[in-house]
Amino acid sequence: MKDGQTIGQWLNWDFKTKGVLMIKDNNGNVIYSEFQRGYWVKNKFDSQDNRIYLENSNGYWNKREFDSKGNQTYLEDSNGFILDNRTPEIKVIKYNGRNYQLIP
Repeated sequence: MKDGQTIGQWLNWDFKTKGVLMIKDNNGNVIYSEFQRGYWVKNKFDSQDNRIYLENSNGYWNKREFDSKGNQTYLEDSNGFILDNRTPEIKVIKYNGRNYQLIP
């Protein structure tokens, strides 16, 4: 693949007859899609099939975190938007033989 070349260009994909180029992972998640005019989208998924990263050819990206139940706990994107619903980490420090809990 040449620098700056999309996967569709590299494959000589015929969008008119074949349509959208889609590449899926072993779980059936679309990890790459490309459209006729060179617009593309990349996705990454975690082990529970939650989309944890998205990037597109316009430069937009977002990343997400999920808890063990599949609930979204964090979202950040390239526009500077952040939504943080993560449970604060409880920190305990030991000082002079005693434990102290730091309160966020």
